[in-house]
Amino acid sequence: MEVACPVAPADDWVARTAGEVRAEAGRRHPGEPPTCASGISPSGPVHLGNLRELMVPHLVADEVRKQGAPCRHILSWDDYDRFRRVPGGFPPEFAGHIGRPLTAVPDPCGDHPNWAEHFKQPLRESLARLGVLVTEISQTQMYTSGAYAAQIITAMRRRADIGAVLAKYQTKQPAQAGPADPDDEEPGNAGDYYPFKPYCAACGRDDTTVTGFDDETTRITYTCACGARVGPVPVAEVAGKLVWKVDWPMRWAYERVTFEPAGVDHSSPGSSFTVGGELVAEIFGGEMPLHFGYSFVGTTGSAKMSGSAGGAPTPADALEIFEAPLVRWLYARRRPEQSITLAFDQEVGRVYDEWDKLTQKVADGSADAASQVVYGRAAGTAEGPLPVTPRPLPFRTLASVADITAGHHEQILRILRDLTMPDPVAALDEVRPRLDCAQAWVAGYVAPADRTQVREQPDTVRLAALTGEERGALKILTERMGDDWSLDGLTTLLYGIPKLLRSLPLSAPPTPDLKAGQRSFFILLYQLLIGKETGPRLPTLLLALGQDRIRALLTPQVTG
Repeated sequence: MEVACPVAPADDWVARTAGEVRAEAGRRHPGEPPTCASGISPSGPVHLGNLRELMVPHLVADEVRKQGAPCRHILSWDDYDRFRRVPGGFPPEFAGHIGRPLTAVPDPCGDHPNWAEHFKQPLRESLARLGVLVTEISQTQMYTSGAYAAQIITAMRRRADIGAVLAKYQTKQPAQAGPADPDDEEPGNAGDYYPFKPYCAACGRDDTTVTGFDDETTRITYTCACGARVGPVPVAEVAGKLVWKVDWPMRWAYERVTFEPAGVDHSSPGSSFTVGGELVAEIFGGEMPLHFGYSFVGTTGSAKMSGSAGGAPTPADALEIFEAPLVRWLYARRRPEQSITLAFDQEVGRVYDEWDKLTQKVADGSADAASQVVYGRAAGTAEGPLPVTPRPLPFRTLASVADITAGHHEQILRILRDLTMPDPVAALDEVRPRLDCAQAWVAGYVAPADRTQVREQPDTVRLAALTGEERGALKILTERMGDDWSLDGLTTLLYGIPKLLRSLPLSAPPTPDLKAGQRSFFILLYQLLIGKETGPRLPTLLLALGQDRIRALLTPQVTG
């Protein structure tokens, strides 16, 4: 469905930030498009918390483009960072590479040139599906090509000034927020602080200590824990990088960054942003980007996720069970300072229901202005709408069908045809990718013990113990279910049988006694059909089984 873009409400943070970004870029660099920035370290699986680092600037950059102006969104890969630890689930022998650049560590699976590329590729694929356009910048390439040579020399010559700024905030904030990175050394005495960390020419690790730097010749000397002593050699010829709190503001100036949000830990007093704000102007002659802190992203039962710890869900994991516009919506509907929780449990069905309700409201014009704007950002970008399921049946229904049929495509199509009469689904492609999402959710997130296993043979013991009322209820069901073999027809019949047993019309309003009777009847059906007291929605289950199999499981002791 193509949706016209409504006028953004006055309190729309995306539209407001986009306007500020355009104005600021025009003031700083007239005639140049603004630059929104994201930074990701591919040290392990890139998780859903990292995705917010990309989605916040993406929404702003995309809004600028929707306003008819160009905007650049850069993704700076911090792939020249040191390998700090082996993520959970990966071979422990990789600990031998700790201290080397991520691009100097082998790919754990052997499919990519190095460790960093192994974790970049899944995110690239996810961003393409989400419609997030970025210009990738490899920090390995930037540092090793000499692009930052002048900036490194400047930082080394101004090391005392940099050390003074760092020391000031170290005094105010002993436990500084920001990345726990060993290369982010705090200054000791002004004379022995150096903001550049070499990678050893002998062992390739950064277990190095700079022992001298000549401001005139720009030659550096350093030692390494491996025993190597190097120098004096021109610093421009030494592999290494600026420490984090210096590297970041250097790049703000180099890339002319207009807007770069960051996690709230980077935005607290004395944090990376505070330090960087002073260094970018005093040392590198640039300006601090517009910014604000965004809150964390978690999953059900999780507060904050850490990619380096391993096991946190990734964008690819989310896109297995959520359609791409829905993933965008989960991020776009929250203000940056609000935390986000993505469900991978039974709440997935509720999230889809909310999305479908919003879609319907937008389609019939009943959605409020704010909801329309958020929906528009979720459903498409300045490049156009994202692909959607042509016929979006309820997710819970598709999950139940996938569960009952164990993913058998012919059975799924048969059931969906019955469910959608009188306008039946003609092919499964009509309900994709949502059907694929439902199947992936059942396979990956529903415990085997909780999946539906239909009985192969009737439960003769339970059938023999039926009460008179239970026999009567099953008799009505088996005799009348074919009168209206549809989802609505079976729903009406199932809820109506306890009414008929009480000599009430099908239209009789619910009473406590009637509700108790319906509950008992449903438990009986679940017991006889799947051996449990709960399960998928009964009308869907009956349609999945078919009339012959239902009678085979319910009638042997009823008619005998």
